[in-house]
Amino acid sequence: MTTADRPLRLTELTECGGCAAKLGADLLAEALSGLGAGVQGRAPADLIAGLEPPDDAAAYRVSDDLAILGTLDFFPPLVDDPAAYGEIAAANALSDVFAMGGRVLFALSIAAFPEDFPKPALAAVFEAAAAKVREAGGILAGGHTIRDPEPKYGLAVIGAAHPDRLFRKGGARPGDVLLLTKRLGTGLLVSGRRQGRTVDADLDAAITQMRTLNRTASEVLARHGIRGATDVTGFGLLGHGLEMARASGVRLALDAAALPALDGSLALARAGVETGGAAHNRRFTGPSLVVGEGVAAELVTLAHDPQTSGGLLAAVPASGVEGVEADLAAAGVSSWRVGTVEDGSGVALA
Repeated sequence: MTTADRPLRLTELTECGGCAAKLGADLLAEALSGLGAGVQGRAPADLIAGLEPPDDAAAYRVSDDLAILGTLDFFPPLVDDPAAYGEIAAANALSDVFAMGGRVLFALSIAAFPEDFPKPALAAVFEAAAAKVREAGGILAGGHTIRDPEPKYGLAVIGAAHPDRLFRKGGARPGDVLLLTKRLGTGLLVSGRRQGRTVDADLDAAITQMRTLNRTASEVLARHGIRGATDVTGFGLLGHGLEMARASGVRLALDAAALPALDGSLALARAGVETGGAAHNRRFTGPSLVVGEGVAAELVTLAHDPQTSGGLLAAVPASGVEGVEADLAAAGVSSWRVGTVEDGSGVALA
């Protein structure tokens, strides 16, 4: 697809893209303080997941066996191809429902594009997103679009789950094993591409991963009765791990050597590549993070790297971890043991 005189490159229309464009967790914490309070200063009892403590999606109990889930996510382009952008933005937004153990019902587009944006490219974004929603088991049912010189796209997603079977950030328990279902490094590879340092094949592999839904992984975890999980997106593995640690009242001990990295990402980290979002993540985790002696700097960078459409981080009882791993593998989902849950607080990378 082209503009009037050259191929359309979406990433030239924005300063940063994907989940690296998220406002940092360090800035959000104080701004959101107290917003979860409802009538008489407390949230309604049927709001079983909301802002206090924060979780991946809001969950509202409508009956003893049904909770409605709601979430939204959108961001500027992180790739040049409009169809890939639509797929990645959709997969990323849909992930929050899967990170709660839910199923997708429908989604609404959130779109902002320049008025002179090529119509075929706009149609490609919408069509790719609609196809990804169908793959997730739902339907794209509408949306809203405004004019904006910087493109932005995403979804508001409505899902459903049994209120007693939700995955929660507060569901991790000491002794659990931490499983991660996607490799890390998407932020590094996208940022490196902007600097002309990322190899095409490495970026292509990252795009394939970002297009992949977390639906299958979520369904396997649900069958095993897992209750502690989140997805790893803009706050990085350490940031989302810290949210889980705080909500669960535990310490997450991560094994730096076990972190799975996308090809090329560690080389970029060693070369000094890092996203702006990673700096926010470092400030957020800093007071609660212990890094062991001898942990390579590039692994610390990888653990802070903002992920777009990242994997699920699940706290699995040690007695059942081999069964979960086997069923994930049988379903075509890769997984890595990246740490354990301990008594204490905060996060450790050793």
